[in-house]
Amino acid sequence: MNVLIVEDESVAADKLEQMLKEENPSLMVTGKTGSIKESVRWLMNNTADLIFLDIQLSDGLSFSIFEQVSVNTPVIFTTAYDEYAVKAFKLNSISYLLKPVRRDELQESLRKFSSLKGVYGIDFEALLSQIQGNSPEYKKRFLIQTGNRIRKVESGEIAYCFTEDKAVYIRTFDGVTLPMDHSLDKLQELLNPQQFFRINRKYIVNIESIFNMVAYSRARIKLELKPGADCPEDTIVSVDRSSAFKRWMNE
Repeated sequence: MNVLIVEDESVAADKLEQMLKEENPSLMVTGKTGSIKESVRWLMNNTADLIFLDIQLSDGLSFSIFEQVSVNTPVIFTTAYDEYAVKAFKLNSISYLLKPVRRDELQESLRKFSSLKGVYGIDFEALLSQIQGNSPEYKKRFLIQTGNRIRKVESGEIAYCFTEDKAVYIRTFDGVTLPMDHSLDKLQELLNPQQFFRINRKYIVNIESIFNMVAYSRARIKLELKPGADCPEDTIVSVDRSSAFKRWMNE
């Protein structure tokens, strides 16, 4: 069974290919493309039984691939967390995987493969409209209690959020560290993604807190934050988020 992986992050594509081999040896990755142009060219000359398709590619949204070439193949979308994208996929019963891809979620998607909705059944124009829908409302401020004191913190005052010893904290631009009741995953949903980015499992950073960036090993990026982090080694953009981070910084 032939599989096409459309993913502009080579490390993520290679990892997904390895996971597929381990889960089902009969799945053969016969193509890996990283852009709309490259994907269109591949699909015009090849066929696949299943496509793993990243939504955001280096040259635009992958939906435009199907405006240029006709494909009747089941698709499993991959995406970094996006509230509107996830809601649109669920509403349209479309299979998707959140990045970084987890093995248990991949297994579930493969189990559902036989009943996947083919590309021909997806109204991409309507789907894109749902994903790009009205801008969601993000948290403007938080009330944080420490002891018997309650402090109001504007979202823009947060330099970064981080986890330490299974607890979650925020650090403000004036250097104050405060505990949070929300998980880091929940804060990722609540904070405006134009201003905040989840760089790894431990940190969400405000773009204004990034003082310096240094190229690191394995295509990673080390961030110097202001105010400084307690453990600078934790402020490294993970490999599978590096491309998305660069796009975010370049917006």
